[in-house]
Order: sequence, then structure tokens, then C-alpha cells
Amino acid sequence: MSLFITFEGVEGSGKTTQIQHLKRYLARKGISCKVTREPGGPPISEKIRKILLDPNHRKLTPFSELLLYEAARAQHINEVIKPLLKKGTTVLCDRFNDATLAYQGYGRKIDLTLIEKLNHLASQGVKPDLTFLLDCPSDLGLKRAVQRNRISKNEKEGRFEREKIQFHHRVRKGYLAIAKKEPQRVRVIDTRAGVEKVFEKIRAIVDELIVRSSPARRKKSLAGGELGVRS
Repeated sequence: MSLFITFEGVEGSGKTTQIQHLKRYLARKGISCKVTREPGGPPISEKIRKILLDPNHRKLTPFSELLLYEAARAQHINEVIKPLLKKGTTVLCDRFNDATLAYQGYGRKIDLTLIEKLNHLASQGVKPDLTFLLDCPSDLGLKRAVQRNRISKNEKEGRFEREKIQFHHRVRKGYLAIAKKEPQRVRVIDTRAGVEKVFEKIRAIVDELIVRSSPARRKKSLAGGELGVRS
């Protein structure tokens, strides 16, 4: 069984923390999983990440930014995600196609239809089985992200944290619109509940998905005409 689970959210929403919690939980259940991220993953995509997130790159145009994200994703899909899923490994990814729609579509105001086409091409049609949208007010998330970067001395990846708050409001609005459009795939969790309570919700949803994606259950669901997930 392989699952493709993505985590989305505004800056400072706590994605990294929850991904690590889920990785340890799945390991205890004997489920092989790997953690990856976007932009990033393989070496070439990590180099593109440095370009995209460097705050010194103020002249990077929105469309150039979009194409760089898609290029990083195409490499990521071919070199990391598809091979892992083919081997039966569950993949936990920090951001994926939804992030491009939210940030470059709603945030930068680039045509959403164009982005959806580019996303499909770059990801070769690979879609998450499940997406967690870790939601919090934009100003709260931004405050957390800035503080995190200062503590970790990771300000070389702070280009988006320097955007005006209106940009981050549009990004959050975009994420919520995506979740409303695909409620079965995208599960919204309010991160203000606290790290432990957030993970309790994530764990319950993942446990349900694991049961539904088991070979026996999937065979039964398909026989009954229900839609199963990849196994």
C-alpha cells in the first residue's frame, strides 16, 4: 500500500511539525514512508528552492516564479515521488500543487486555469490521496514564521515572509476556496487548537484512510461501485 499525503497552509501553520509527528506514527504502525517538500526534494529542485525563497531576489517576476515552481515539481515527480509510490512507499509532502494555486494564483493573481494546466503537466497527473490544510489567521502564521526564521537563523528562505499582509490574506482565502471545492481530499484543521489536538485529528483521518485503502476493503469498495484510493 502506498499513499500520497500532502500538507498545506500559510507561512507558520505548523506543517513541518505535524509531518514529523505523522512520520513517527506511521513508522510505529510498520508503514514505510518518506518525507519530502516543495519546492525541493531532489538536488536540482533544492537548487531551484534557493532561488525561489531567497529574499534578495526581489526582481523575480510572478510568472518566472510560477515556472520555476513547476520546473522544480516536474523534477521532484520524476526523481522522487513517482519512484517511491511505485515501490509501495507512503509519501508525506510539505506543499504540492495546491500551494501553487494558493500562492501564485490567489496570491500573485495569475490565471488559475493556466496554473491548473501547468500543475497537471508538471505532476504528470499525480494527485494526493489526502491533503491536510493546516489553517490559521494569516497574521498569526506570519508572526510565527518570522520568529521561527530568526531562531533557526534561516532568513535566507524568507522571501515570502516579507510580502505584505494582504498577500498572505489572499493566499489563505485561496486555500480555503480549494478546500471548499474538494472537501473529500482536503481536510481543514484549525491549528489554534494546539499541536497535540491537531495531530489527534490528523491521526484519526489517516487511520480511516488506511482502513479504506487496505487491499481487502478496496476490492470490496470497487465491487460495490465506490471509489477506492491507490493501493
